[in-house]
Amino acid sequence: MYATEIKRTPPQTSRMKNWLKSYWRNRYLFYMLFPCLLFFFIFKYLPMYGIVLAFKDYKIVHGIFGSPWNGTDNFHELFAGRDFPRAFRNTLIIGFYKLIFGFPAPILLAILLNELRLLFFKRIVQTLSYLPYFLSWVVLAGVFMEIFSPTRGVVNYLISSLGADPIFFFGDRDWFRTLLVSTEVWKNVGWGSIIYLAALTGIDPSMYEAAVVDGASRWKQMIHVTLPSLLPVITIMFILAVGGIITDDFDQIFNFYNSSVYEVGDVLSTYTYRIGIGEMEYGLATAAGLFTTVIALTLILVTNFIVKRFNDYGIW
Repeated sequence: MYATEIKRTPPQTSRMKNWLKSYWRNRYLFYMLFPCLLFFFIFKYLPMYGIVLAFKDYKIVHGIFGSPWNGTDNFHELFAGRDFPRAFRNTLIIGFYKLIFGFPAPILLAILLNELRLLFFKRIVQTLSYLPYFLSWVVLAGVFMEIFSPTRGVVNYLISSLGADPIFFFGDRDWFRTLLVSTEVWKNVGWGSIIYLAALTGIDPSMYEAAVVDGASRWKQMIHVTLPSLLPVITIMFILAVGGIITDDFDQIFNFYNSSVYEVGDVLSTYTYRIGIGEMEYGLATAAGLFTTVIALTLILVTNFIVKRFNDYGIW
């Protein structure tokens, strides 16, 4: 008898064929994804070549390619500047405040909305909480400046009626950061809760039923069922929020601040805007932007590493 030789397909080749078949079956979904990929390629990846300006003595007449290289001189000049340490310090302080007060707010709102049983009332609250997100900071800055105006604002009218002196909130160093953080939380809390509300819909109802059988109150159900079920989403959002500490909201601060609160309100984005657009120091502005990006990436990597040491959830 002659042994029959069986030809076997290597596992890697078979896996590759299955992947290709799967991609082909779902090709229309990839066609829909293509415009998004094209957008990121054109507006996110191609402009990254401009990073070379951070290492050049840029001259407009010579262009990016013709300008001479100057190594790390732009970074030395940046770190030696008088305003940069102040902007970096303010960015970290305001970022930490927004993380401490702004990160838990959408979680609490989502849990409270999840506890509502009146569907009509729940929809009204959701709509009212989402609405500020769709308003630009230009519009909101005008609204808040009228509300907190020292001469005609409703807040100072109440303060004056109580016998106290009016307060110029947006020109007061003691109040400016408080206004930044509180308005940021108010604007984004509704939109941020959408992710957590979506995660709450995926919780198995039988878990709540089992908790009720065990005699758990609504509070204990929230502590032992709702929050543990939200933990994966909370972890990922926390990692991204930590990375956002250094990437401040330029639109908000630029429309709110003025020269009297530079000491507490000037941040990296407004500093970059002034030296880049105002003083036309494009090399310094690019160096500041590159520094911000590197710090943000480092924060995300470190936070993800630390979080993975305590649980199994993370970005990767």
